[in-house]
Amino acid sequence: MANKGCKDLVSEVIDSKLCALCGACTGNCPYLSYYRGRITLLDNCSRADEAQCYEYCPRTYIDMDAISQKIFGMPYGESETGTIKDVFIARATDTIIRKKAQYGGVVTTLLSLAMTEGLIHGAILTKTSDDKASAPFLAQNLGDMLQCAGSSYMACPVLGRYNQITKDDINKLGIVAMPCQVLSIAKMKIDPPQNRVNIGNVKLVIGLFCTWALSPDFHQFLKANLDLSKVKKFDIPPPPANRFDVYTASGKSSFPLEQIRKFTMPTCAYCLDMTSEFADVSVGSVEGMEGWNTVIVRTDAGADLIETARKKRKLQIDELPASNLEHLKEAALLKKKRALNEIVKRSGDKNNLLYLGLSPQLTKKLLA
Repeated sequence: MANKGCKDLVSEVIDSKLCALCGACTGNCPYLSYYRGRITLLDNCSRADEAQCYEYCPRTYIDMDAISQKIFGMPYGESETGTIKDVFIARATDTIIRKKAQYGGVVTTLLSLAMTEGLIHGAILTKTSDDKASAPFLAQNLGDMLQCAGSSYMACPVLGRYNQITKDDINKLGIVAMPCQVLSIAKMKIDPPQNRVNIGNVKLVIGLFCTWALSPDFHQFLKANLDLSKVKKFDIPPPPANRFDVYTASGKSSFPLEQIRKFTMPTCAYCLDMTSEFADVSVGSVEGMEGWNTVIVRTDAGADLIETARKKRKLQIDELPASNLEHLKEAALLKKKRALNEIVKRSGDKNNLLYLGLSPQLTKKLLA
């Protein structure tokens, strides 16, 4: 990766349709900017010695063992859903949070509790505007967080907001991120940025489950088919529903999922991670149980926060049914297998996994 910088990022990732719109290369760089759903090169950059736009991209080379060793103190394993301390289902006890939440309100509850306990001073989230366009947002109180509750299903350059924080800022942060963004944060932890706010200020990373994300072009599709000012919520119910639901004050309308999938980000085909494996806590829905979240605790920081939530009765917690856990593992493994096969199909060589540095043993297992 030595001497690789902005031009290499553009040619290897952005122009190659591998960009995940994570935002890690924007917000601090004078040459790269997020504009109308794309990362745009504003001018030529010769500062390859600083090359952090390239280094922290989740689609440039990453040694998965090194990342896992840094976060968990062990090499990257063969578990379908990554390193796990605990897994269960939960929902917020606060009825206001549950009313605003996409599912069980666990993310908002944990962020609010972390702020109350002084673990963080703010959280970088995705916020949708009145016309349902997505943008990164720094929430500094529960009211801000409630404005960000719910899912848009569209890619958003969340890390660009982190990069905009001044280098001398000492406030502690939480970040809610998709798997690709969590991977970028993990890369920063291995080799901390020198020209932006201290990555050590990020005290809590909550990762979201993700099968795929939709490109910002999807917003144009929505505008052409809906009065977005009246939309209250989007949802993709679990199989076999096979639809994208839109809720308004007057009811629900649906689109066939096949119509929606054409807006999937191309890079999602090459992503192994369904459950944000390098987060402190990972959160998703619970198949067949409306109003609940699946919660995976991964780190000591995550475990401590969950224990505080238990003691203060901020979460209602129950056991994840064995059948749900098995299905989650199956779905996560299937995503890994599909992604690795797509990577090999693209590279044409089983020894060329594009951005992934995996052990030969795990590579062989996933390609079997």
